Amino acid sequence: MNSMPTSEPNTTAHHPIPQEAFDWYDEYAHGVIDRRTFMNRLSTLAATGFTMSVLLATLMPDYANAELVSFNDPEIKPRYMVFPSPDGHGEGRGYLVVPTALKGKAPVVLVVHENRGLNPYIKDVARRVAKAGFVAFAPDALHSRGGYPGNDDDGRAVQSSMDKVKIEQDFVAAAKFLRSHELSNGKLGAVGFCFGGYIVNMLAAVIPDTLSAGVPFYGTPAAKELRKNIKAPLLVQLAELDKRVNDTWPEYEADLKAAKANYTMQMYPKCNHGFHNDSTGRYDEKNAQLAWERTVAFFKQHLGQA
Repeated sequence: MNSMPTSEPNTTAHHPIPQEAFDWYDEYAHGVIDRRTFMNRLSTLAATGFTMSVLLATLMPDYANAELVSFNDPEIKPRYMVFPSPDGHGEGRGYLVVPTALKGKAPVVLVVHENRGLNPYIKDVARRVAKAGFVAFAPDALHSRGGYPGNDDDGRAVQSSMDKVKIEQDFVAAAKFLRSHELSNGKLGAVGFCFGGYIVNMLAAVIPDTLSAGVPFYGTPAAKELRKNIKAPLLVQLAELDKRVNDTWPEYEADLKAAKANYTMQMYPKCNHGFHNDSTGRYDEKNAQLAWERTVAFFKQHLGQA
């Protein structure tokens, strides 16, 4: 299936902070530069009228103002569950959210966090998935190290220090655990963001007979030699201004075509990496809502409904 650029115009009001500030934050968030370099670069914008407090308030997450679905919402029932991960860290733990009205079994969706553990934004996404009628499960890659530490900087440092292969195996184990859960009807979807987008691409390649549909948001592809295994339909969500991830797309698309994979790519205009994350200034409300509507429709198409 060919790439399908988004045709809807982006009318979201953008913050006047220069684009390079968002680019520097992306480099910092993904370990390309350290915090001191990031802060030094931001300080150069002071001469153009921006204070550090304004810059950091825009770029850094504010989870208090980002919750869309309360954990007390009567339509959902959240709880934590552990699962075995013999090839990973031995045991994993995640946030399971079940629709209150569920009778019997339903499609299940794995929700995969960014490179900083199971933060409040990702738990909120899991609740949104459950509100849409699916059983959602969001694992925390940091479980073996005490779990998400309460802030993204520390979470990022912990995750970057961990064995990547074991983390990947934890998510493979989580996917298999969720698909075989007593509430699962056997149809498994996965949605992930940034690092989580990579994990969705990886799962599609390494457990092709387990995953029924995947939605990677601005995630890099699995290793090239694995891509030929992909069978699950993919909805690839990319941001126009995300050069780092977008540079990987042409080769990935060529490999998807060679594998005769069923995929659709949506490119969201004038958006930064992380545009779906409503806790930071990178959030683009109009395109985030459109991307989420497409995600839910895609899962309903390929997984069915409860």
